[in-house]
Amino acid sequence: MENWIEMGVREMAESLVYNASSASAASGLRSSRSLASFEWGGTISALFLLIRNQVGTKIHAQTTLLMLYLLISCPTLFFKILRGQFGYWIAFLAAAANLFYPQKFPVPRFILFVITPDWLADGLRDTIIGGVFGLLIGILVVITEIQGIGGFRNCECNLRCFCYCLGTAFLFFFTILHLCLGTW
Repeated sequence: MENWIEMGVREMAESLVYNASSASAASGLRSSRSLASFEWGGTISALFLLIRNQVGTKIHAQTTLLMLYLLISCPTLFFKILRGQFGYWIAFLAAAANLFYPQKFPVPRFILFVITPDWLADGLRDTIIGGVFGLLIGILVVITEIQGIGGFRNCECNLRCFCYCLGTAFLFFFTILHLCLGTW
């Protein structure tokens, strides 16, 4: 009779441990999914907005803000490549091109990936502060775009405006998704 009780208690303890570990694994999986969607979705929407900015109005403050957003949302694989030896060479070539052709190659913002200290880059990318920083950058991107077009009175409803709104909406969506799913 005692074996049955011990066996029942042992099975109950094992099932509790199994359920607790699977619940923490599920929350870790949910967190890693939100981080992956933030990294890939945020990067694609930021690159889309960067290309749209370079083709359209060329607002320098918006370009800098989007590069800061890319710093916190770049996928880990690409981020490690850009912060390695390859990134050093690209940053060197960008700085050299800026010295010889300053009109064609403005101040290389790519250097930001290379010279940012490890503790700051990891702190922005691996904590909730990066998500809040990304949300703040998204708000500033919208403000600079409104200032760049001259306010709400000069806003026209055309394809350029629609593409900008779509890119900004995705930027906010992936940031908020990361903040909501990655922290709770």
